[in-house]
Amino acid sequence: MPKKIFTGKVVSDKMDKTVVVEVTRLVQHPVYKKTVKYRKKFMAHDEENRCKVGDIVSIIESRPLSRRKRWVVLDIVKKAASSPEVRDTLTEGGLK
Repeated sequence: MPKKIFTGKVVSDKMDKTVVVEVTRLVQHPVYKKTVKYRKKFMAHDEENRCKVGDIVSIIESRPLSRRKRWVVLDIVKKAASSPEVRDTLTEGGLK
């Protein structure tokens, strides 16, 4: 069976080598047919502490790394605008 991959937003990076990723998905209600938004938080392993709050990341299933951590950050899809790397590129390009 292939490993699951989700994309979500980092909501916490206060732990060492761990981030909390919130995954949002839209599901149609079986009876009322209304689209309902479900959110779930996953703790993911971030070996190099590269992820910051607001980043959009992909996470993949892994073996249990701790009691609540069963996911690993695969890659950063989009950096948050408040992160230092993004701010430096914006100021170098003439935008402030």
